[in-house]
Amino acid sequence: MLQSLIDVILPVFLVIGAGYTATRTGYFKEAHVDGLMKFTQGFAIPCLLFLAIAHLDLSASFDPRLLASFYSAAALCFTAGLFGARIIFGRDWEDCVAIGFCCLFSNSVLLGLPITERAYGPENLTGNYAIIAFHSPFCYGVGITVMEVVRNRGHGGVRMARSVLSAMFKNALILGIALGFLVNLSGLAIPAVVDEALGLITRAALPGALFALGGVLVKYKPEGDLRTIAYVCCISLMLHPSLVWVFGKSTGLPQDLFRSGVLNAAMAPGFNAYIFANMYGRAKRVAASAVLIGTASSILTVWLWLTLLG
Repeated sequence: MLQSLIDVILPVFLVIGAGYTATRTGYFKEAHVDGLMKFTQGFAIPCLLFLAIAHLDLSASFDPRLLASFYSAAALCFTAGLFGARIIFGRDWEDCVAIGFCCLFSNSVLLGLPITERAYGPENLTGNYAIIAFHSPFCYGVGITVMEVVRNRGHGGVRMARSVLSAMFKNALILGIALGFLVNLSGLAIPAVVDEALGLITRAALPGALFALGGVLVKYKPEGDLRTIAYVCCISLMLHPSLVWVFGKSTGLPQDLFRSGVLNAAMAPGFNAYIFANMYGRAKRVAASAVLIGTASSILTVWLWLTLLG
């Protein structure tokens, strides 16, 4: 089992560590990291998702048992984060929503994809892409809707709907996924030269994004709110995959999809958690520190889940 830590997990985190070190020492400036993150998040990864969805066998990929297991668990984790922040830590409701979002949004793209690929091979990413196809729409839909309800206290429904739709359709990842579905369902063939060009771009997506993630983590300093941050990390790294495990086993989920579901659920909060908190100016320190501490802690927790999955 030590071999899985060395072969699967450490290479991913070494790339993150290289980005962290290069930025921490000043070799990469903040502007360089921002540019790389803009390229990967705003262009290369949307291209990766577009190509993956466009070529996906939808009938084999979108097993309702996988989506129900993963997103039922995610919704329960959001609820645990929301009410835990309120009842245990006495935060106001806007903070509670931002903390709940941290528990909801696992890093399924930057960590889930490369770790699953290294563990089980690129042919076993079908479940990952199915989860990712709904991940941003579901998480932002839940988070923004609940936040707008809390902020407007039940009135201003038109404004709330406009905020939700605007945030969703400005997201490059969602646009890449939507275009992939459009091509897949329409039966349009991607010209070979375009397919090759997209392939070149997508090969840079995950390594570049992991390196940039390391650079971004430099400015996330764990300060204060440590009990709340620990609570978020426990829900993200342990409760979410445990629930997916129970739901997946109870519904007879096929082994490859089961592994994808549990591993994606076991990933640390993505930095979209910080983006969401920053967007509303709520619980930013909790979100930033949960991303940093959760990502570091996931080296060991992901090893545990890989060991259990066999």
